[in-house]
Amino acid sequence: MSNIFALCDELGPEKVIHLHNSRAGLQSIVVVDNTAAGPSIGGVRMAPDVTLAECAGLARAMTLKNAAAGLPHGGGKAVISADPAMSTAAKQGLMRAFAKAIKQIEDYIPGPDMGTNETCMGWVTDEIDRAVGLPRVLGGIPLDEIGATGFGLAAAAEVAVDYCDMGLEGARVSIQGFGAVGQNAARFLADKGAILVAVSDSLGSLMDPDGLPLAELIALKSAGKSVTALTGGKAMPDPTSVIGVECDILVPAARPGAIHVGNVNSIRAKLILEGANIPASPEIEAQLHSRRVLVVPDFIANAGGVICASTEYHGGSEAQAMQTIASKIRHNTRAILEDMRNRRVPPRQAAVDLAQTRVSDAMAMRRSFV
Repeated sequence: MSNIFALCDELGPEKVIHLHNSRAGLQSIVVVDNTAAGPSIGGVRMAPDVTLAECAGLARAMTLKNAAAGLPHGGGKAVISADPAMSTAAKQGLMRAFAKAIKQIEDYIPGPDMGTNETCMGWVTDEIDRAVGLPRVLGGIPLDEIGATGFGLAAAAEVAVDYCDMGLEGARVSIQGFGAVGQNAARFLADKGAILVAVSDSLGSLMDPDGLPLAELIALKSAGKSVTALTGGKAMPDPTSVIGVECDILVPAARPGAIHVGNVNSIRAKLILEGANIPASPEIEAQLHSRRVLVVPDFIANAGGVICASTEYHGGSEAQAMQTIASKIRHNTRAILEDMRNRRVPPRQAAVDLAQTRVSDAMAMRRSFV
């Protein structure tokens, strides 16, 4: 087991809880990282190989993300060790068991993440009346349906292109991970004139320098097929091949660590919008910065989902959510990139400094035991 205390610092985590229910087949971890600004919000990730370290890292990313976005929430995360491709009946049973297990963790508000969705959150809220990213039929603002995170990535791109001497019209885009985030990022970037030239999912990559048909790719995914089933373009079995494709904008939108020492030197993009959480380490991002590749950090660029979730939690409408996403992400992207330019620091340092200052200010307002 990982050393829990090695994960701790002045910000958190406040709680690390292991959940186990052998009858339901539940093995899960919840990390409540920091609640100085309010109860923690963070998604529930389901995958067979999730770890405590991954959960803690994602929870900290949520603390920084929520603080940077100016939300009245701290950061948390949950992981469930299971195959998300299980039957609907089995998944419902597992999610309901998870919901019952977190009922008393009142400072953690779950939402959808990789391997879970709005329906899963509907089951959770039916059990404990506490979740975000609910189906529309339950009064929620379905994050994936409206494309909240992808919309936010496009908003970040609108600002970031000013800092790397290019425009969005005609910009070539490569997306690693063509799930809900990747699809919606492609859609909203295409609306601004960008061209999708490469895409991948868990079964492989597809690329075409002349542009890929976005509508056909989305239809394939809706039918449960891989992007590599599309006729035309060059298909490759490696899902990470798109990282080294010649493009202007790279959107890593899959699992953590997709950009690493083995492929960072192959990157030919001018701008990286981090759609996934922790797709690269700070050291890898520093290498990219030294090569003048602009990286908009995950908790700035992909905050659209949690901004939408917070708006829903506090009774706002879908229109208000989209308006707030655009406003906050554009403002924060410009703020950290101006700081990057003025202090000559990597964008992640500028982003972390902004977020940590906001978390520390919130912590200073809380009662101290010292």
